[in-house]
Amino acid sequence: MLWLAARLRDLVAWLDLALFTLLMLVLSWLPLHWLSGWYPRLFRSWCRVFARALRVQLRLHQHQTRRLPPRYILIANHPSAFEDIGIPALFPVTSLAKAEVRRWWLVGRIAAAAGTLFVTRENKDSRQAAQGALIAAVHAGHNVALYPEGGCKGRRLWEKFLYGAFTVSLETGIPIVPVFLHYEAQEAFEWADGETLLQKMWHILTAPNHVANYHVFDAFDPGQFAGRDHYAAHAHACFVAWQQRYLQ
Repeated sequence: MLWLAARLRDLVAWLDLALFTLLMLVLSWLPLHWLSGWYPRLFRSWCRVFARALRVQLRLHQHQTRRLPPRYILIANHPSAFEDIGIPALFPVTSLAKAEVRRWWLVGRIAAAAGTLFVTRENKDSRQAAQGALIAAVHAGHNVALYPEGGCKGRRLWEKFLYGAFTVSLETGIPIVPVFLHYEAQEAFEWADGETLLQKMWHILTAPNHVANYHVFDAFDPGQFAGRDHYAAHAHACFVAWQQRYLQ
């Protein structure tokens, strides 16, 4: 009986997602200037419905000693594709994603309509354009989210952080809020080379543990750093310490 009840809940969750996705796709064909005020908020709700369909239990751990600043740049480690819906499900942010996301079936069009910014990481001009778009978004009053590892580098942190987030913070004066992600079923959530989006969704759906821990810490004040090298190194050291705490 419990098994049947669980399967019925799954069926309802996927039906909700299918109908919501259809609505989001229809609305995405509207002119972008019509969507900017309300579609991103709808996108956050859609992300929560998507997470529920995948059975993911989002757990927000607020370790910060102060309230989040009213405007911020969010950075996080990036072990999985799930962050593309997990972060906006919890935080009101405009995300920076790799250009390939725009081509993802259904998801790409919805993300683009929600205001997601895209970058071709291997292209210097694209990276510079993305940085300019992030600065413009911050000046326009938006919170932005990006991953300073520069992509999915595996379940453990890459050896360094790239400068983009820290340059934007220094140029705008907007603080950085660090979020450390910890998926308890790391192998199931980790984005591996060669995996498709559908394969990763199946791995997450069938994971032995669906708990996703998102740990929020005090914001970094850009005024405390002499330059982007110092800023990036400090942030990376903090993430390494959190990795040792939560993943060892």
